[in-house]
Amino acid sequence: MNKKRVVVTGLGLITPVGNTIEECWNSLLEGRSGVRKIQCFDPSKFSSHIAAEVLDFDPSEYLSPKETRKTDRFVQFAIAASKKAVMDSRLNLDKEDRDRIGIIIGSGIGGLHTVESEYGKYIERGPEKGPSKISPFLIPMLIANMASGQVSIYFKVKGPNTAVVTACASGNHAIGDAFRIIQRDESNVMIAGGSESAITIMGFGGFCSLRALSKRNDEPARACRPFDKDRDGFIMGEGAGIVILEELGHALKRGAPIYCEVIGYGMSGDAYHITAPDPEGDGAARCMKICVDDAALKPEDVDYINAHGTSTIYNDRVETLAIKRVFGKHAKKIAISSTKSVTGHLLGAAGGVETIVCALAIKNNIAPPTINLENPDPECDLDYVPNKPRHMKINVALSNSLGFGGHNATLAFKKYTS
Repeated sequence: MNKKRVVVTGLGLITPVGNTIEECWNSLLEGRSGVRKIQCFDPSKFSSHIAAEVLDFDPSEYLSPKETRKTDRFVQFAIAASKKAVMDSRLNLDKEDRDRIGIIIGSGIGGLHTVESEYGKYIERGPEKGPSKISPFLIPMLIANMASGQVSIYFKVKGPNTAVVTACASGNHAIGDAFRIIQRDESNVMIAGGSESAITIMGFGGFCSLRALSKRNDEPARACRPFDKDRDGFIMGEGAGIVILEELGHALKRGAPIYCEVIGYGMSGDAYHITAPDPEGDGAARCMKICVDDAALKPEDVDYINAHGTSTIYNDRVETLAIKRVFGKHAKKIAISSTKSVTGHLLGAAGGVETIVCALAIKNNIAPPTINLENPDPECDLDYVPNKPRHMKINVALSNSLGFGGHNATLAFKKYTS
């Protein structure tokens, strides 16, 4: 089958470091961290007190008061970022075949705010009166597929519509699956990415109990430090990253802006442990290799990798090992950065935001930095673009996402040429 070419024509962001492309990109380049003491609840009884919250989001800019009451925060983020992406792409939906526009939006956790809020009502009223206070919208507010469902309703688009739930790989899997749909000529346009909002008492508390979060509470901006010897855990983040993927001919016909081309997608499973990565990096390495082969690339073609880079002891070492296994001697020549050092880890939304980072890195020929890399781990001995952005030619970029359960997803992008 003659595969269709797929390009990225629109970007939409809701992040802890800005809700516009310009603001978020500048924050990444300047190393302005979005990590601070948690404001949405009192974290003082937990071991970690810090996260990367979205503090300047107003759902009324996108939804009516009635719609806002019926949607969880992660769905609100998805709608907002999707609207921004559609606007950025200059896509006029009134002139499009809405049956040929689809949506895949991933979320690792879904509507945790809603679960806690509704259970709180039940507990407050007790077993006698509590059941009558549970909202009839509880289920459609909390289920993870509702980001895709609500965005399709918002835009009235009726093409392929599904959702991905693969923990921290959800965003990358969503974009990769959408890429495949357009390649197969099953859709002209796909709205794809990830959305997450799980900084709640239970969500945060669960990660604290796993001992996965940084305890550098007195230095929030310096807490997320991927590949640094003194890293002590990741930082929870929230937000959404949505891209418009478009069949090349369709994009050219309407004169769409083109950020880059999507050229490869790989996915694999570790089959090792529910939370820990395979210590030999087998799953991550196979995933990158599948992606590189799918894109018909040679290892030396890759200029930049946006790493999963969570700032946990095991992830950073394993990802480094996996990159070495795939790229051999060329691994030392690849610019690698973890932008989670600035944004925190957006869980299921991470891949969506980091796809946008790759698109902007290719467009601007700038590799954003890994901030807080002050004392490199000897086992993490590649070029992580420490602390300052690097102006360089970026023709090909990869984005890695690795999720609990051993889910791995890698995407490949290249500078668009006719």
